[in-house]
Amino acid sequence: MNQIERRRFLIQELLKENPKYREMEIPTNENEQCNLLRGLMNIRRPQAISDKFLTVQDEYLQEKISRKGVTELADLEPVSNGIYLWQGDITTLRCDAIVNAANSGMTGCYAPCHACIDNCIHTYAGVQLRLACAEIMQRQGHEEETGKAKITPAYNLPCKYVLHTVGPIIFGPLTKTDEELLSSCYRSCLELAEENAVKSIAFCCISTGEFHFPNDKAAKIAVKTVKSYREQTKSDMEVIFNVWKNVDYEIYRGLLYTN
Repeated sequence: MNQIERRRFLIQELLKENPKYREMEIPTNENEQCNLLRGLMNIRRPQAISDKFLTVQDEYLQEKISRKGVTELADLEPVSNGIYLWQGDITTLRCDAIVNAANSGMTGCYAPCHACIDNCIHTYAGVQLRLACAEIMQRQGHEEETGKAKITPAYNLPCKYVLHTVGPIIFGPLTKTDEELLSSCYRSCLELAEENAVKSIAFCCISTGEFHFPNDKAAKIAVKTVKSYREQTKSDMEVIFNVWKNVDYEIYRGLLYTN
């Protein structure tokens, strides 16, 4: 199969799963097809699917990521010993682990084609990731607590693992508890990564954006927590602060290049 054939096959299989969509026509436009496939993946509940689907999906996603361009950690310049700042798409970064800003349900974002990092990571990892997260949550028996972390394989992403952490959601004035919970997200991820022999980890801007944590304060907590952890534990794990927006790049640049 070529990429067009793979995409049509995947769309057809996902449409068959849901009686509401079985009669839906597949658009001819490539961008519309891509959005339809992503949307169908996003709304799909965690459940098993055929080996053929997974084989075709994996080939499709790996080709998509390859075309976007994979960034190697070895090609990045450190800001200081073992610490990096990188602006780019975290789903294209090849390192040991990336961090996902998850919600308390821990099975991803179900809003079709939503731009949040949770949606992006689940989209490009593949449907296996949602099922893996659901199995973890079923064993746990309750929603994920804020400030904790879980680890899963990364499936089709260039990294090896995804660490999922739930940051605090800010509804009003920022509190000391909010700050402590955000710090706990970073520390929990670092500790869990160490337990799994992770040698490099990329953090997104946890709790900013949809969770409304002020970007500048979130960055200060992130940098302080990571540096404190490395000093206290003598960890040699490499840490990448990954940003997408220019505003976050400037904030982290100011923090990392002046300290």
